[in-house]
Amino acid sequence: MLTAVDVTKHYGSRPALTGVSFEVAAGEVFALLGPNGAGKSTLVSIVAALRPPDSGRVFVDGIDAVADPSRVRRRIGLASQETALYEVLTVRENLAFFGELVGLGRRSRAARIDELAAALRLEPLLDRAALQLSGGERRRLHIAIAFLNRPLLLLLDEATVGADIETRAALLEVVRRAAGDGAAVLYSTHYLPEVETLDATVGILVDGRMIAAARVDDLVAAHGCCAVELSFDGVPPAVDLGDLRASVDGSVIRVDTPDPVRAVPLIISRLGVLAGSLCGVEVLRPSLDSVFLTLTGRRFVSESVDVSAA
Repeated sequence: MLTAVDVTKHYGSRPALTGVSFEVAAGEVFALLGPNGAGKSTLVSIVAALRPPDSGRVFVDGIDAVADPSRVRRRIGLASQETALYEVLTVRENLAFFGELVGLGRRSRAARIDELAAALRLEPLLDRAALQLSGGERRRLHIAIAFLNRPLLLLLDEATVGADIETRAALLEVVRRAAGDGAAVLYSTHYLPEVETLDATVGILVDGRMIAAARVDDLVAAHGCCAVELSFDGVPPAVDLGDLRASVDGSVIRVDTPDPVRAVPLIISRLGVLAGSLCGVEVLRPSLDSVFLTLTGRRFVSESVDVSAA
């Protein structure tokens, strides 16, 4: 349903994307992971035919996104990071307006509004003006608009950033249903548990390059690691850990070991009196987080759930 081939994009002399290639099949959720500035939003906007690549090609349902952007846009639903609503219209009026824009007839539009309102918990809000909605409520309405025309390809760019727990749970369920009905989903996120909940294929984008793309289990089998992380109050002390391989990242000493549970007592004993400045010990086992660490040299920083946004 979506094919990207050697997509490259520069902003001036700065490369945003370099030779990015991947595919998303109908019914598949492809989770795009990467730190801020990795190029995720640029990639989503190119797939959405909102901006052209400098080189490379993108096909949506076999249609070239550069040669025929209008046909591509009719096949996608896009929920960007920033919510875009008509503030003076009610929730129902917003949904009806955007439903008409994508060509839904009156009966189909009404039925789809009822369906999405139930799925995204908007029913009590249908007659409330958008300007009166909380952050989480606005996010749910913004997401509902992207799903209105049952698109063949859903592009969700950090769709749950700053979202409350209710919004996050509702969105994940709607995404699962859409994929189950055959939609392809490109899902950019900062929150690793979402990837596991969606049973997604994962693409890791760093500095504009796709450094890995595979199912989670395959990535963990190939790149997952075990380690112990020691957090200190300030600069970590110099300590001889013998044969254990260690690295320092800010106030953290990371020790790679195949058996972290047994390694912890040895590490603590080697610290001796220096253990007084130790703030915490974390054991890392093979996981998507450890895959990111292996491939990039740094932990994946997940966004915090905003429980006040409801």
